[in-house]
Amino acid sequence: MTSIIDAVRDDTAESPLVHHPMVVVHDVRKSYGQHEVLHGIDLSVAAGEVAVVLGASGSGKSTLLRCINQLERVNSGYIAIDGDIIGYRRSGDTLYELRERDVLRQRVHVGMVFQNFNLFPHLTALENVAEAPRSALGKSRRQAEELGREFLAKVGLADRADDYPRRLSGGQQQRVAIARALAMEPKVMLFDEPTSALDPELVNEVLDVMQALAEAGTTMIVVTHETGFAREVADTVVFMDDGLIVESGTVAQVFDAPTQERTASFLAKVL
Repeated sequence: MTSIIDAVRDDTAESPLVHHPMVVVHDVRKSYGQHEVLHGIDLSVAAGEVAVVLGASGSGKSTLLRCINQLERVNSGYIAIDGDIIGYRRSGDTLYELRERDVLRQRVHVGMVFQNFNLFPHLTALENVAEAPRSALGKSRRQAEELGREFLAKVGLADRADDYPRRLSGGQQQRVAIARALAMEPKVMLFDEPTSALDPELVNEVLDVMQALAEAGTTMIVVTHETGFAREVADTVVFMDDGLIVESGTVAQVFDAPTQERTASFLAKVL
């Protein structure tokens, strides 16, 4: 059996990522035991672009994000962020698999916002945002708190810095989670259904922050069911089904003139 390192070496021999997009997902496959969840995913996202990923539950959307963020190791293919192949180090024509601590260093370049906030309940909003810059980036307490206040202000929560998560609404907690990811100054932001755990009246406050990030040129890959947000913000819309990218294109191409029956059927149910 060809090793994943051999596969990555073979794949990159013809495309050395010299003029690379910010995110490249190339022929990525991911299995859990005998069950293959991703069946050879190809995706390219340019710097400053917003790619919105749509699809039914179980289509592989969240697994794709977790692979990009190296929370899951791929079985074959490769993922590159800003030209660097995630999980590997290149020396000449040879690729070496990285140790976990080195993978963690790569992961700081990828911010991720989950469905359920994942804030530390015993830390204030400011402490939640400042923790990673201190522990992962080696910032001093003062530097980390300055960053924390800066990014809390960006998400409209400068006045809630000293509040604990239990005193914040769901929308406010998710905005703290966004600020926490931004404080690492990542090269790409991943959002995994960021509004799915929110009451309907709180959804827009999170989407407004995400739209502002898009307008500021943040590279984003967003898994969401919010089709209105996708129409407004997406540069590229990707439709996934059963571990495959079935269709991708501009908003007009995918929403208004889908070429695949599975895409059309899904959109007819959600639009």
